[in-house]
Amino acid sequence: MIKRPLWSTRIRKSWAKAPIVWLCGVRRSGKTTLTRDLPAESVHYVNCDLPASVQMLRDPELFYRECRREIVVFDEIHQLEDPSRVLKIGADAFPKLKILATGSSTLAATRKFRDTLTGRKRTVHLTPVVFDELGDFGAATLKKRLLHGGLPQPLLAETLDPSFYREWLDSFFSRDIQGLFAFHAPEKFNALFEYLLRQSGGLFEVAKAASGLGISRPTITAHLRALEITQAVTVLRPFFGGGQKELVKIPKVYAFDTGFVCFTRGWDTLRPDDCGVLWEHLVLEYLQARRPDEDIHFWRDKAGRELDFVLPHSRDRVDVLECKWNSDDFDPAALKAFRALHPSGKNYVISPVAGDGYVRRSAGLEFTVCDPTAWAARSRIPS
Repeated sequence: MIKRPLWSTRIRKSWAKAPIVWLCGVRRSGKTTLTRDLPAESVHYVNCDLPASVQMLRDPELFYRECRREIVVFDEIHQLEDPSRVLKIGADAFPKLKILATGSSTLAATRKFRDTLTGRKRTVHLTPVVFDELGDFGAATLKKRLLHGGLPQPLLAETLDPSFYREWLDSFFSRDIQGLFAFHAPEKFNALFEYLLRQSGGLFEVAKAASGLGISRPTITAHLRALEITQAVTVLRPFFGGGQKELVKIPKVYAFDTGFVCFTRGWDTLRPDDCGVLWEHLVLEYLQARRPDEDIHFWRDKAGRELDFVLPHSRDRVDVLECKWNSDDFDPAALKAFRALHPSGKNYVISPVAGDGYVRRSAGLEFTVCDPTAWAARSRIPS
């Protein structure tokens, strides 16, 4: 079993702040495997997919009273009839227990969670394998990570298997969406999802998608929201505030994993341009892993100049990250236009070959060229 210390550490730190940790992420991202990394002698593991577990938890107080372990894991807890009641009783009546609950959707996604468990829980969003985890996955090279994606099974596979992605997509609606949302037309939902995967990283206009897919605007909006809640896509809003020349409304939508982008685009090998597009996705996944509680934006002006990621720290300080497969391809024109409107903040060019990083100057601007790990260290982002 491959260990993922970044996430194990985050779970332990979250327990220091609250008795319940909600471990969420898309299906097959490794949530169950991660729970097995906990010390077996300390864990009472409950698979909530099993009818016997559902029956056992009809009386949560009795279950907890008979539990002799210090950690309780509820895997796929959203399968229970009243999961919030089970968690609340554990946190309130048995405060010395540590509880880890997993699910393929966020806690807010399901109507079953009538109690939000405010003050009792911390959320850990498990992303696909990120840049600085590749060393733990042996022969998984960076290009393989881009092509196969970051779900452990295809990443560890010796050859690319398109059937994995097809089966995952075909079952996503029935397993992760239908029980949580009142949608009754899987063909419309799947059409939008695959449309977003194919154009991942681009601007998304509801009217254009509705016209192209023959789906109403309200349906497009509702389905996009469900995809965002279940972490199948990330919707980035534009950063603005420096004048009338900035884009203010149209978002960009990114798929949750590069493997599915490649699959829906029919890519079985990667050209340098393909690597550049996918590298941008991988950097976003890294930011989500390292900055799980902060908003990430992009910037674009009406002249079409664009910056990949904008990280506001305060009203007057904004950091910029521009992603380049080859750092020599960086053109500072967009950054110069942005800094004319938003002068304060740090500038980074994130490249896979930059190592610990170095500082460059161009067009009167200073920026650091580095890889994601060096960016995290320079930005003092905690684990």
